[in-house]
Amino acid sequence: MPTVVMISPGYPAEMPFFVRGLAAAGARVIGLGDQPVDALPHLARDNLAAYWQIPSFGDEHGIVDDIIRRAGDIDIDGVESLWEPTMVLAARLREALGVAGMTVEQTIPFRDKEAMKRVLDDADIRTPRHRSTTTIAGVREAAVAIGFPIIVKPIAGAGSSDTYRVDDQAALEEVLPRLGNVPELSVEEFVDGEEFTFDTICANGAVLYENISWYRPRPLIARSLEWISPITLALRDPTVDHLAGGRAMGHAVLDALRFRDGFTHMEWYRTFDGEVVFGEIGARPPGARTVDVMNYTCDTDLYTRWAEAVVLGHFTQPVVRSYNAAAVMKRAQGQGPIRAIEGLGRLLSEFGDSVTSVDLLPIGAHRRDWRQTLLSDGWVMVRHPELASCIEIADRFASDLQIYAG
Repeated sequence: MPTVVMISPGYPAEMPFFVRGLAAAGARVIGLGDQPVDALPHLARDNLAAYWQIPSFGDEHGIVDDIIRRAGDIDIDGVESLWEPTMVLAARLREALGVAGMTVEQTIPFRDKEAMKRVLDDADIRTPRHRSTTTIAGVREAAVAIGFPIIVKPIAGAGSSDTYRVDDQAALEEVLPRLGNVPELSVEEFVDGEEFTFDTICANGAVLYENISWYRPRPLIARSLEWISPITLALRDPTVDHLAGGRAMGHAVLDALRFRDGFTHMEWYRTFDGEVVFGEIGARPPGARTVDVMNYTCDTDLYTRWAEAVVLGHFTQPVVRSYNAAAVMKRAQGQGPIRAIEGLGRLLSEFGDSVTSVDLLPIGAHRRDWRQTLLSDGWVMVRHPELASCIEIADRFASDLQIYAG
């Protein structure tokens, strides 16, 4: 039975499902986290063979020394992290423990957006024109060199937090004061087009599973307008002709970054004249419960399939795509506690056979800050074999389901 250290087994919210997957794949799982063991979700706690608590994730070198001491005579076969801030720590632990997997050198391009793009530039993969800087003056200089419109965002990070589209010099001056908390910034060309993902599970350098999701609208817009209900739509058929360039680029990116085992989540653009442009990639699954959406396309458990890939090197059962599936994230109108949910019963009566999950904040719960969470105030997940029907159903939940707070 292989022994795997799983970093942060209780956070983010999807991590306990991956812990369960590792145990189901036959691993003895040791959790490593900064939460007390009693604070872990039951799903994580019930599938851990042991738990090593640390004070915080701040001192990576101190953690490595501590884990080497705790491991003692235990033969550790793998170290896994699916949370962005702890991926370099996982690589340091692998190197210190002498186990296979991504090294620090291989991990850094997945965390540093500029290093990432430099590797891909060298591989002749189309990336947005880009520069990195640690100063306000450097942002201004990069804007002049690249030309407006531009995107300004953190070098390290996930999602669209602290990411801004800037159309001219006046808008740049308005944005700059908001960036004081970001230590290093990427300034890049704004690529106008639709935004997609390319998600994979790999083993031994081979792609065992791939997915393309379509963001409706692209996240930068959804992050800017509170009234929008963002939709992530996982496509039943990722091999259609108009997505072929993105798929090919995705495989080329994996080769350039020498990725071999585990989950990846890449974002890319298709411009209105058909050009495909790389966005960014993480050595992790997509967030915002998108793995659940992907599960609904093929009636499988990708949390466990991932675990089989990293523990066994193969899937134990085939993955067959039968549906398009979508998550519709809902944002309440108003502030304060949720006071009303309207339209849900009517929509369930009309589309209930296509609804796979409903998880909305209950009446009386305080609404979330939509700027800080992709999950907003809850979600509805739907699916249908036909793409046009899936889009129609998702759009109806986006427009006709309303949540009110105050």
